[in-house]
Amino acid sequence: MSSTVSTRTIPVIPLRGLVVFPYMMLHFDVGRQISLKALEQAMENDQLVLLLSQKDPKQEEPTQNDMYQFGTVAKVKQMLKLPSETSRILVEGLYRARVVRYLSTDPYFLVEVEEYKENEIKLEDDPELEALIRNVVGAFEEFARLTNKIPPDAILSVTTIQSPDQLADVIAANVVVKLEDKQLLLEKVDLKERLAKLYEMILKEKEIIEIERKIAIKVKKQIDKTQKEYYLREQLKAIQSELGEKDSLFSEAQEYREQIKKLGLSEESLQKVFKEIDRLEKLPPNSPEVGVIRTYLDWIVDLPWNVRSDEKIDINVVKKVLDEDHYGLTKVKERILEYIAVRKLKNDMKGPILCLVGPPGVGKTSIAKSIARALNRNYVRISLGGLRDEAEIRGHRKTYVGAMPGRIIYALRQAKTKNPLILLDEIDKMSHDFRGDPASALLEVLDSEQNFAFRDHYIEIPFDLSEVMFIATANTLETIPRPLLDRLEVIEITGYTEEEKLEIARRYLLPKQMEQNGLKKSQLRCDPEAIRDIITFYTRESGVRNLEREIARLCRRVAKEILEENKKMVRVTKKNLEKYLGVRKYKRDELIEQDRVGIVTGLAWTPFGGETLYVEALVMPGSGKLELTGQLGDVMKESAKAAVSIIRSRAKELGIDENFYKDCDIHIHVPEGAIPKDGPSAGITMATAMVSALSKRKVRYDVAMTGEITLSGRVLPIGGVKEKVLAAKRVGIKNVILPFENKKDVDELEDYVKKDMNFIFVKTIDEVFDIAIVK
Repeated sequence: MSSTVSTRTIPVIPLRGLVVFPYMMLHFDVGRQISLKALEQAMENDQLVLLLSQKDPKQEEPTQNDMYQFGTVAKVKQMLKLPSETSRILVEGLYRARVVRYLSTDPYFLVEVEEYKENEIKLEDDPELEALIRNVVGAFEEFARLTNKIPPDAILSVTTIQSPDQLADVIAANVVVKLEDKQLLLEKVDLKERLAKLYEMILKEKEIIEIERKIAIKVKKQIDKTQKEYYLREQLKAIQSELGEKDSLFSEAQEYREQIKKLGLSEESLQKVFKEIDRLEKLPPNSPEVGVIRTYLDWIVDLPWNVRSDEKIDINVVKKVLDEDHYGLTKVKERILEYIAVRKLKNDMKGPILCLVGPPGVGKTSIAKSIARALNRNYVRISLGGLRDEAEIRGHRKTYVGAMPGRIIYALRQAKTKNPLILLDEIDKMSHDFRGDPASALLEVLDSEQNFAFRDHYIEIPFDLSEVMFIATANTLETIPRPLLDRLEVIEITGYTEEEKLEIARRYLLPKQMEQNGLKKSQLRCDPEAIRDIITFYTRESGVRNLEREIARLCRRVAKEILEENKKMVRVTKKNLEKYLGVRKYKRDELIEQDRVGIVTGLAWTPFGGETLYVEALVMPGSGKLELTGQLGDVMKESAKAAVSIIRSRAKELGIDENFYKDCDIHIHVPEGAIPKDGPSAGITMATAMVSALSKRKVRYDVAMTGEITLSGRVLPIGGVKEKVLAAKRVGIKNVILPFENKKDVDELEDYVKKDMNFIFVKTIDEVFDIAIVK
């Protein structure tokens, strides 16, 4: 210890945000009543007060628990009363003191303290103390050099101080910033401990100062660079203005910089784009590269990098919109509603890639429009029909003359949002040549694991396609490459039934065409039977495109009649339909209402819907030839040959001459010879026709059949069940023979399709013979 301890009673002045050390001279204002009373008491006695710091400077009326225990006993040298009921005093710190107990707290704090007065120390007697003092002084001088905050007279006074206690307190008062740190040093009564702690604090402050200086130098350099650039740019502007170059590349580059900063691009993308802007800035105005870079930057600015439409995910609204816009299409609507439901429950779901497959005119494109409207997404259509260049999808490299981005990036600019619905129309009609395969380029676009960073060759920076909802359309899956098809979720849209077409025409097509042809509701009435006849006798298709054309033709003829004959209203009925649409283009399939030998009613699927085919077989004396006519394809020819082999193997059971294949020629003919026919569905039909012809037994006229056969006699499943059943229904056949494995397809048919129909499911050809051939 370097101090002696004694006690005394002394009034207290609480200090806010201030710690006074011994040997300090400072002045401050005293305004609180409790402090003024203590000051009066001190002035009446020995002018000594105890200066205690408050723990919380904001405390207006401190208690004894709100003040530190250690303080400094100081002598009031001067006191000046100010007009504002405050006193300004000058004090000199004398020595440390610790509060032992509070004798009084009202009207001022009066305490009993332990006084710690410093003793005289000889440095030569304590080498450790001398080393500590040298370290502290050295650190202080270095700190003083780094900062300009310490006045020169304070630095000079430190070098002349002889007392180690005084030296430590003066340095602490000038170096330490934090109130808590100052209080900690004040409480260190032991001189060596105080010097060691002070040295540690000076080193810490010095380190902070050095860091501040480095930051300041760095900021200054940046400011200097910015000022220099600003100065040079202003000079450049002035020069260009003098030369008359008002629309300079420099100002244009600045505009691009400002626009691109607002796009929210990644750091990597920003560097790439800014590099192009720097190049633009340095080019002469008449350089051909200026146009190339300008076009590139315009594309970057126009793309919706972070712009999204406010998607409305309400399953009831979507259901309502789909039902408003489309009649039927139950499976398609169901799948779309499933997607909406999952999207609602899981917000970050990646967009699915739906592929609507079906014949022309069934509404694939309009479904995509309805989905976009229901979800409040912007809609863009990309036609892929005939596309054969990979660059159409990925874009061209900027090095080529006339380079442009691909269709995907173009569609995004057109959509103006990051989450549109993009329709990839006619995806099955893409081709390829020496310039690349666009279907392969689409693999990245349609793969949810890759398309979050799609790179167009022209744009060169990644664009996130994961929020885009892609919908593809196709007429057939046969021409879509397997890797691309693997990324698509296929939804098949079958053709419309006659009843569905009637409803579509009545609800959508007729009102639409009346409006487009200037007809009011009161000017045209079209009977449902007339519409049904348009469907049956003027169109033959799976969709409704030709039906809409015929209705449009009808509306034009009616409009002409109204004007020519000054009529107020025209009614179109079944009887006067030919007056407006001319002679019937097609005839209804007619049922031959009697059992005949060698004639079987078959069912076939065509791109325009289901049809009934009368397969005829004729047996003549000959040498075993098999003649096939009616433009049959390879599959049907093979089915006919397989049927002959099956009949030979069962000739005895069927009551047929076992040598028929040597003594007879068989001719199979499928009428409407001008129409090509092929497909795995006529095996049992041809076999039944041949058995009937060979055995001279009749075939039931009220039974239609479809199915393929194997050499063992098994009946294999077929496709297009709905269309084939409707074809049978159309001609009045109620008994339909189908392969057993197609039972599940019949279960999925609508009730109105199955109504009044008798479905017979067979596993073998023998069952077909038993049912169809009259015994």
